[in-house]
Amino acid sequence: MLVAHDPAWQRRYEEIADELRRAGDADWQIEHIGSTAIPGIRAKPIIDVAVRLCGEGDFERHRPALEAAGWRVGSRVRSHRVMVFESDGVRTRIAHFFAPDQWEHAHQRVFRDWLREHPEDAHRYERVKIEAASDPAGYNAGKTAIVQEIMDRARAARGLPSVDVYDKH
Repeated sequence: MLVAHDPAWQRRYEEIADELRRAGDADWQIEHIGSTAIPGIRAKPIIDVAVRLCGEGDFERHRPALEAAGWRVGSRVRSHRVMVFESDGVRTRIAHFFAPDQWEHAHQRVFRDWLREHPEDAHRYERVKIEAASDPAGYNAGKTAIVQEIMDRARAARGLPSVDVYDKH
């Protein structure tokens, strides 16, 4: 499930970002997020991206073209839209779509930035991920406590209050 960091993930992210802009909106701001965006830590080989939508209705306007390109809506996340892409039944990429007012403080971006700037926390997170991987059904729940702890510090450093990071139905 978890594999060693692969430097090729950055190139793969760039290809996915280009694909999303072609199927969606050329003006979308897209960033590499998730564990594959953190050099040196083990991750599932699934590329996560954050997409900054241009405005109200942007997601629904481009959804048909994204679906035609192989993306499908699929997530229990409540705060923003998510699409996934599978190849031969295996999830290979996930796109998180954020409204412009959500972008600056989106958890996924704040968490990525913190882990890149604090390698000791990145390695603590990696250790918890390795332990959580022993229970695939509880993988995300197994990471929640460390993500919450790190996010509380990352948000505090930005002058933001703590918020619950578990965002699924």
